[in-house]
Amino acid sequence: MRLKLVFFASLLSFFGLSLDAQNVIQFSGIVVTGDSLNPVPYTNIIVDNSKRGTTTDYFGFFSFVAQERDTITFKALGFRESRFIIPDSLHDKRYSLIQVLFPDTIMLNVVNIYPWDSREAFREAFINAPPPEDDFMRAANNLSPSRMLVMMETMDRDGYTNYKLAANEYTNQLYYAGQAPPINLMNPMAWASFIDALRTGKLKQR
Repeated sequence: MRLKLVFFASLLSFFGLSLDAQNVIQFSGIVVTGDSLNPVPYTNIIVDNSKRGTTTDYFGFFSFVAQERDTITFKALGFRESRFIIPDSLHDKRYSLIQVLFPDTIMLNVVNIYPWDSREAFREAFINAPPPEDDFMRAANNLSPSRMLVMMETMDRDGYTNYKLAANEYTNQLYYAGQAPPINLMNPMAWASFIDALRTGKLKQR
């Protein structure tokens, strides 16, 4: 027991804490907002002119050892700073508090960020910049035959196209059920499609 007291006294001396044992209390409470009474998590609670204090948890609760007549400062980001003085006529060694913090609006100056180093660089870039395309020009470029061909060859088929191909294949199987399927070896239309695919390169893509 004596070893614990010596360790506690050494710890207080190390942190520079000079607490009067007669005025020491357990100071606890919760920090809430003034408009909705929601808890304010991670609020810094500091005893003025000392290194003592704590921080509220996620639910806005705090508890630490303080003294009577201590001035407690509550600081939280986005809220106005608030102070509270612990009374000096307490009949118990515990004191609870519901501290209310009110939002603080911080107005920052407008900062304009430009991708040019100087006014001269901006002037040169503005003069040499090409005119922007309007909606009609962008639509015409997107609907050009070359762009549509590239999109047709590179884009994957959608669900409707896949379903249509599968339905056609299933229909052909039902149509020739019970008999031999036709042979297109002597079909001139099939030969024309084959030669056209060979000439345009579609046969290699398949």
